Amino acid sequence: MTGRRTTDEPRRTALPRVRYWFDTVVARGTPVLIGWLTLVCLAVVVPASVALVWADRRAPTTRSERLVAVWVSVGQTLKIGGAVGSPLYVLFSVLLALVALLFVSTLVSLITTGLNDKVLALRRGRSTVLEERHTVLLGWSEQVFPIVSELVVANSNQRRAVVAVLGPKDKAEMEDEIALAVGRLGRTRLICRSGVTTDPALVALVRPETARAVLVLTHAGEDGDAHVVKTLLALEAAVRGRGRPGVVAAVRDGRHHRAAQLAAGPRGRVLNIEDVTARLIARTSRQPGLSLVHQELLDFEGDEFYTVHEPELTGYAFGRLLLAYATSCVVGILGSAGDVELNPAADRVLGADDRIVLVTEDDDTAVLADGPLPVDEEAIAVPGPCAPPAERFLVLGWNHRAPRIIEQLDPCVPEGSELVIMTNGEEALRDAARCARSRAGRMRITVHDGDITDPRALADLDVASFDRAVVLGYDDADGGTPGALTGDDRTLVTLLHLRALEKASGRELAVVIEMADDRNRLLAPAREGGDFIVGGRLISLLMTQIAENPHLAEVFDRLFSADGDSLHLKPATHYVLPGREVTFATVVESGRRQGHCVLGYRLHEKALHSPSYGVRVNPDKRDRVRFGAQDSVIVLAREPAAPAAPCATPLSEALPGPFPGGRSRDDIKATGGP
Repeated sequence: MTGRRTTDEPRRTALPRVRYWFDTVVARGTPVLIGWLTLVCLAVVVPASVALVWADRRAPTTRSERLVAVWVSVGQTLKIGGAVGSPLYVLFSVLLALVALLFVSTLVSLITTGLNDKVLALRRGRSTVLEERHTVLLGWSEQVFPIVSELVVANSNQRRAVVAVLGPKDKAEMEDEIALAVGRLGRTRLICRSGVTTDPALVALVRPETARAVLVLTHAGEDGDAHVVKTLLALEAAVRGRGRPGVVAAVRDGRHHRAAQLAAGPRGRVLNIEDVTARLIARTSRQPGLSLVHQELLDFEGDEFYTVHEPELTGYAFGRLLLAYATSCVVGILGSAGDVELNPAADRVLGADDRIVLVTEDDDTAVLADGPLPVDEEAIAVPGPCAPPAERFLVLGWNHRAPRIIEQLDPCVPEGSELVIMTNGEEALRDAARCARSRAGRMRITVHDGDITDPRALADLDVASFDRAVVLGYDDADGGTPGALTGDDRTLVTLLHLRALEKASGRELAVVIEMADDRNRLLAPAREGGDFIVGGRLISLLMTQIAENPHLAEVFDRLFSADGDSLHLKPATHYVLPGREVTFATVVESGRRQGHCVLGYRLHEKALHSPSYGVRVNPDKRDRVRFGAQDSVIVLAREPAAPAAPCATPLSEALPGPFPGGRSRDDIKATGGP
């Protein structure tokens, strides 16, 4: 049975044919397309001109005159003049009109094409940057966002600051991502250029030879460090013979550090991510809250490290410098040869060409005190010798940084301490067992096979019996178990189970959490102010600090070295009597007598309150504070941090020599000032 053809069927059949015919005409090339456009134009213009002339009441009455009027209308519409005269005259006028039309059309087309090409070139980010004293970022990774954010804060008091980014993405896409992640840039202007950073010709687009600093960003993947080395070599080729900017880079694997340092040159600084991360995890695992102190000192919000030249203090001993500033904390000396001494001997004399290393709010806030700072001698405590009890440490998970963490942790723990490692996967278990067998230090190390995301395995360990715990990520994709959680997902789930076990036991466990992505920190079910170690973000902050002040490279080398002075959280009762209101200058003077540089404190009652979580770095030395038994003092001291031999000698008697401002020795005794 056949149905009747509906009226819509011819329309549905005709439309595809018309479209197909149009596509065929366009595909046959420009000449055919011009011919068809001419025919279509004449088919529309000529009848319309005839209709206009015949409809005009003032039009000529004779046929020949009307045809002439039609010709004039067609010529004016098509921009070919419509001249009237002899056939030869009309022919040449039409020819000249067509030539002029062709010339104008070609000129418009060339201008349009040139503008489009220029716009596309600008969107591709291939134009040369004509800036000087700007900061250059080579590469594209998650480091871009914290670095740009910190540079914006650092440049907030600069009149004209520029950050140029060269990355392998579309220029507009990079700008949009930075704007979304960072927000308003304030006085900082952002310039993005698109290109691979291993091509010297493309690196030259951002003019690194005129930059004040160049930061080479890390790259993900197994060949990430190789990409960093190649970028450093491309940078050297791009600026050869035209200057050498200060370069800051970072590698993930310590085995590639030497090669990257050679590629960076004598003025370059290459950070070892795994080494710095391992040291910070080891130190923070012993002293909860220490990561907050490092965060405060490494970002540009609040107070950070600076170096200043203070001719007025030339010839003064270091111990006397500690109370020379009311709103800055002196922590060391940068020698004229570039060597840094953090917390040097109290009798170390400041030379004429030396610089003072201090913690202050900005580079223009290091101002000498206008008078003696008050010190309460009766409130200073003298800590007695004490043997700390043995501790139990728990390490959950395993990666290639774990042996380095244990190596850093072992010399600092009390004798007889215990370290328990729980991990799974054949390779992780083998490496952990090898590490346990090879070490014969202060700690007794045992290894357990178990899934750290399994609450039953954690319950079998009796987590509540440990003093401190460290949650590490795995290097491999699945940690040795098919279908297991990966990366930060595993860490988040493990942390959930730890918090549940804490709640069930009623005992709070100090946990240090290592994460790969700082964004996951906001999802973690941790207590406010918990210790999160995000290696990528930490290195980003370090790179930005060094880029802004090259002198700080030596400062951080010493701060994170194994044999130097480092940051610690000490009981406040080791420095001043509890429950007594004292000036911060009193705490600084007490620390000096023990060979420590005091930088601030952490109040236990405010440890759960953001954004500082009780941490106060570089308070005014004239401010008064009352410490309790659970409060801590932030100090720069050598590890192991056993209390030094007590030195109850006042500053004026312990350090002979001239005194600032011409004050007599008796005046200093009376005031306790420098």
